[in-house]
Amino acid sequence: MRGNGFGMKPFSKVGAGLIAFSVVAVFIYQDTTLNSITSKSNRIGSEEESCISKNQYALYRKSSPHKPSSYLISKLRSYEELHKRCGPHSDSYNRSIQQLVSGEIDNSTDCRYVVWVAFCGLGNRILSITSAFLYALLTNRVLLIDQEHDMAGLFCEPFPDTTWILPEDFLFKSEISSFEQNYNQSYGNMLKSNIINASTELLPSYLFLYLSHDYDHHDKLFFCDQEQAPLSKIPWLIMKSNVYFLPSLFLIPSFEQELNKLFPDKETVFHHLGRYLFQPSNQVWRLIIKYYQDYLAKAEKRIGIQIRVFDVETSPFEYVMDQILACTQKEKLLPEVDTEKPIVARSKSQTNKAVLITSLFPGYFEKLKNMYEEHPTKTGEVVAVYQPSQEEEQQSYNNSHNIQAWVEMNLLSFSDELVTSAWSTFGYVAQGLGGVRPWILYKINQTKPDPLCGRGMSMEPCFHAPPVYDCKAKTTVDTATLVPHVRHCEDIRWGIKLFNSS
Repeated sequence: MRGNGFGMKPFSKVGAGLIAFSVVAVFIYQDTTLNSITSKSNRIGSEEESCISKNQYALYRKSSPHKPSSYLISKLRSYEELHKRCGPHSDSYNRSIQQLVSGEIDNSTDCRYVVWVAFCGLGNRILSITSAFLYALLTNRVLLIDQEHDMAGLFCEPFPDTTWILPEDFLFKSEISSFEQNYNQSYGNMLKSNIINASTELLPSYLFLYLSHDYDHHDKLFFCDQEQAPLSKIPWLIMKSNVYFLPSLFLIPSFEQELNKLFPDKETVFHHLGRYLFQPSNQVWRLIIKYYQDYLAKAEKRIGIQIRVFDVETSPFEYVMDQILACTQKEKLLPEVDTEKPIVARSKSQTNKAVLITSLFPGYFEKLKNMYEEHPTKTGEVVAVYQPSQEEEQQSYNNSHNIQAWVEMNLLSFSDELVTSAWSTFGYVAQGLGGVRPWILYKINQTKPDPLCGRGMSMEPCFHAPPVYDCKAKTTVDTATLVPHVRHCEDIRWGIKLFNSS
């Protein structure tokens, strides 16, 4: 991988297959949260290697103070049994495929499915898969993901003795990625043409759900309670999404009671489901631990800074750099330096704080690294700065790029304190996996925001494109005002996210 930082020094080029792996017990915690929600086995048959990260997370990540409800744990165990019974190439799956081929719905099987279709960058994918999984959990469906080559080798299988990967011989496998909003079998188009409605008796065996950022009014009717009745009768739902639409599921009345039992702590939904679903593959885990041991393990405190610049024209380097320094020093995350004094000799093993920078560009890392290497801090602390990669442009459909991104999301999630960029799904994933409320660098749009940053009030990700429609009143509404635990995001004023109502 070009420019990765998984060798013996930043930016060295070391192939994953050449990295020797060893385990150092840096933090020894019994993470009962992770152990309770993950299944006892993450194997696909006896010949597959077990998922190393599942058993070793507790050595590197602090135990989560956020405990899952006993109801969620029970629900996940039940789902695993359902997935095993209805998963790919089971008898029930094969009968369901026959329904798909015939186009007719019969009673030969009670298995129903949500097929998730890949779209956009890795952060968006992880968040939309999580949303699709919760929908599957609420509607007793089995989640299958259309894993393209660019996602291969990222995650362990989350469910025991089965797979969540859509088989290569699936009926629409060769064309499913090309399904778009105008697809004639999309739910929005069929509603718009009045081909299907709540009273329709003769339903198709599959429907396409377009739930992406640019969806229209009819697509958004998916979030209306009355539309869930006909959907519940359709065996196959093919879903294309690049957003964390999960908060809007909390606005559907028929799901309310179940969601309250699953998640009494509303800001831990992604924290629990994300840790359950997305455990790094053995290849990725070795890269994570190699980098962690080489650069981060000996520090007394780890500070993660995730920098995402969407437009270099409206967010100049100098503005962003000043914002980072002002925020981290004002909030006492990083110490100021004495620019009048040169650095004194120090032991290479002496590090009070390790700063992990993730960015497509090297400039922020170089500026911060040089500052702490050339001048002593006013507090006497020793600060070391690292950046695992510098890709310069996002390559969402490149497998090695996605592996690297997944490594860095996990490394950020090990941080004691986390600084993230507004609007960034990369940062959302890191904060959710880590179980922390980050400091958010507000978006720069030609002028510096005031304030420059703020503490997140919830560790949940933001839904950037929520519907603004009252299904009962059939009028426009601010959906952030309907229930106490769904409110506007800190970083994007029209988005919505989950908060604890208190």
